[in-house]
Amino acid sequence: MPDAWVYIMTNRANGTLYVGVTSNLARRAWEHRHGLIDGFTKTYGLTRLVYAEPHETISAAIQREKNIKHWKRACKVRLILDGNPGWADLYGLLA
Repeated sequence: MPDAWVYIMTNRANGTLYVGVTSNLARRAWEHRHGLIDGFTKTYGLTRLVYAEPHETISAAIQREKNIKHWKRACKVRLILDGNPGWADLYGLLA
């Protein structure tokens, strides 16, 4: 089981994107879905988990998150489309 995850949340296909990192993907996605985290994701209604990438260490995940956050939007969209071309909500796959 991975110790950390980099993930992307959105509000709809081709919508606003948020890149985050967590040690518990299911819990964190649930918190975003229910608006329990104040800030960007709550303000913009980002409730759909569209990308998740496992990492062995939290430090590796944090570095990857920082790298992705500096990418242009088109590169982030391409990353999502490579693994999730329909922008499906992946939250249901976490159980």
